[in-house]
Amino acid sequence: MTDLESSLATIMEVFHRYAEKEGDKHKLKKSELKDLINEELPALTGQVKDQATMDSLMESLDTDGDSELDFQEFMTFITMKSCDVYP
Repeated sequence: MTDLESSLATIMEVFHRYAEKEGDKHKLKKSELKDLINEELPALTGQVKDQATMDSLMESLDTDGDSELDFQEFMTFITMKSCDVYP
């Protein structure tokens, strides 16, 4: 497996590890997203300290309005964060 293939597999594994904690194992609830950010992206934790910021983030990513993030919506977040840190 190439480095990029391994990276994609890791992103999928992390998504499913958090999504399966509660309810639908193919979608992240807000609490699961918060846990994922705190544990897997600790550099962002400072940006998502309060509930209002978390609510705003979730609302901006949840394009279908079901109050959960499917993998495609989650990848939008990953893409945005990747672009933020790219030199």
